[in-house]
Amino acid sequence: MNHSVYEDDAMPINENARTPIPFVGRRGAMLLALAATCVMTWSLSLRAKPDYQVEYPQSYRNWTHVASSLIGPQSPAYEKSGGLHHFYANEKAMEGYRTGKFPDGSVIVDERNKAQENEGVTKVGERLGVAVMVKDSRRYAETGGWGFEVFRGENPTAVLTAQGRAACYGCHAKQKDRDFVYTAIRKPGFDHRSGH
Repeated sequence: MNHSVYEDDAMPINENARTPIPFVGRRGAMLLALAATCVMTWSLSLRAKPDYQVEYPQSYRNWTHVASSLIGPQSPAYEKSGGLHHFYANEKAMEGYRTGKFPDGSVIVDERNKAQENEGVTKVGERLGVAVMVKDSRRYAETGGWGFEVFRGENPTAVLTAQGRAACYGCHAKQKDRDFVYTAIRKPGFDHRSGH
């Protein structure tokens, strides 16, 4: 039988083949494994999102309107948050309002608007931005299970820094006994149609 120069590294395609095909040596195998690992890591990183990213809440105005509030010039919060606020909640957050414990997947939106005064009537003015709270107890474990973000004006680009998120959490930590949520859903009132 005729032996190849690559006898130790060779293997014929099948038993009847006369020309052996050399295997990749150890160094080549290690380089191949390293390249495969790099490609796999790179492809996964394309799909992965930063740990603290909070997405802009598309179509939040179709969610349940929870409450509205006006922060006027007499409030210490006026400088940073003055204006008319409308709060919206997705279905999971509505469950949290009913039970007092917000499940993962809850999203609460604070739509912030300028307040326009005209002859004693306050109306919604220009939108200042949207503040968002997202519940994910594993992803946001360090901030009470909630992710915080602010989107300025009509632009769905996040603007909070790590310090800003920490400030949001610091403020909401005062409501820890209410699962870090300030707003409460209004109880149903008198229904004029049913007489109740």
